[in-house]
Amino acid sequence: MAKTTTIKHSDFVLIGGGIMSATLAILLYEKFPGKTITVIEKLPKMAEESSEAWNNAGTGHAGNCELNYTPEKNGEIDPSKALKTAKQFYNTLEFWKDCAEKGYIQNLKKCLSPVPHISFVQGKKDVDFLEKRWNVLKETEPFKDMIFSKDREQIKEWIPLMMEKRSKRSTVAATYMKEGYDVNFGEIAEQIFRYLGKQPNVNLVNDSNVLNLQKTENKRWLLSVKGQNVGKHWKIVSNYVFIGAGGGALSLLEKSGIREARGYGGFPISGLWLRCTNPEIIEQHHAKVYGKAKKGSPPMSVPHMDTRMINGRKELLFGPYAGFTTKFLKHGSHFDLPKSVEFDNIMSLLGAGYHNLPLVGYLVKQVKLKFEDRMEMLREFYPEAKDEDWKVVVAGQRVQIIKKDKKLRGKLEFGTEIIVAKDKSIAALLGASPGASTSYSVMKEVVEKCFE
Repeated sequence: MAKTTTIKHSDFVLIGGGIMSATLAILLYEKFPGKTITVIEKLPKMAEESSEAWNNAGTGHAGNCELNYTPEKNGEIDPSKALKTAKQFYNTLEFWKDCAEKGYIQNLKKCLSPVPHISFVQGKKDVDFLEKRWNVLKETEPFKDMIFSKDREQIKEWIPLMMEKRSKRSTVAATYMKEGYDVNFGEIAEQIFRYLGKQPNVNLVNDSNVLNLQKTENKRWLLSVKGQNVGKHWKIVSNYVFIGAGGGALSLLEKSGIREARGYGGFPISGLWLRCTNPEIIEQHHAKVYGKAKKGSPPMSVPHMDTRMINGRKELLFGPYAGFTTKFLKHGSHFDLPKSVEFDNIMSLLGAGYHNLPLVGYLVKQVKLKFEDRMEMLREFYPEAKDEDWKVVVAGQRVQIIKKDKKLRGKLEFGTEIIVAKDKSIAALLGASPGASTSYSVMKEVVEKCFE
């Protein structure tokens, strides 16, 4: 290993080249004009991991159709998460529009595609739940235009493909929100980075892996970086570090040694889609349709059939099907999970495994699924689906947060969490959905916690 004496300096270092870092970079660029910003990405291009279009559902999560955002507790619908997510998404949407006006995003139409958001359920119990949910949400500002229907002809107008030759004995219902979006998060990030890359105080570094980071005697951060292609090692010193490396954030957070990172662990979950290959079928569906997870299944098992716009082409995906791998990133290492186990988080990891046995069982079943099994699940949504019109594609990798609860047991979290050091010199983002849909709101919180 060649020794290097190259030490660079930057006011801000952002690790990870996804939409979160792109958003934070713009906020810092505006708040601190002239200050130097360095973004370090492991892959050859920005936004090729979780933000890349094929690696996520592309749903502009606003609580319109995600039934797990409105749990039923003691017979009452709790709309708090749906309302919070809606506010965060629409704030983020305004941010994207503002970026387009300022020239940070050059082609917003390539990033956002209007697509109705629909919830679809079957069976009396779920129909009753959906109607109860609608009665609560329609009284709130974000969801005042939501339409509910049990009328099969009305639902057929919304989702003809899914209603085709569906048994008339089945009880169905749906809610419809016309103002929904399919979002290409990778395209947003790429366009923002394209603008930033032309600015004299911004340095975008690809093909480079942050190996370690440590606090110096003068309370700055020293990062050790390896350029993957040329094999050169170099160091960079910064006053502030943001770790937005998706599944890779946990290991870097542990290396930072900050007290606030203690006890955190990660549980990696991979994903698969069924992708439609028949253009005639794709054209018959225009909506993002979310169902209800089966009893005992985790939130990531919510089935949905999505219209997507990727690289100017209309696509149709169904899923997600979960899998298990020890990688924390799609382009990661099988040693990611073992390496993440440390003395201060081993009890969290063991506790999470013990207290989430249904999830473990669910993942085991998902891993064993054959193509025929996946098609049978699709036919619950689209009864006339034919094997020859669909193929399996690999989606992205997500790392769910594991942390200690009040009883010091491991608790699995399905959300996004910001971790900030006491001295505010370093922050990290852990978790998944709704993630990218709320990127502006989440990164605005980072700025407020660290710089205001």
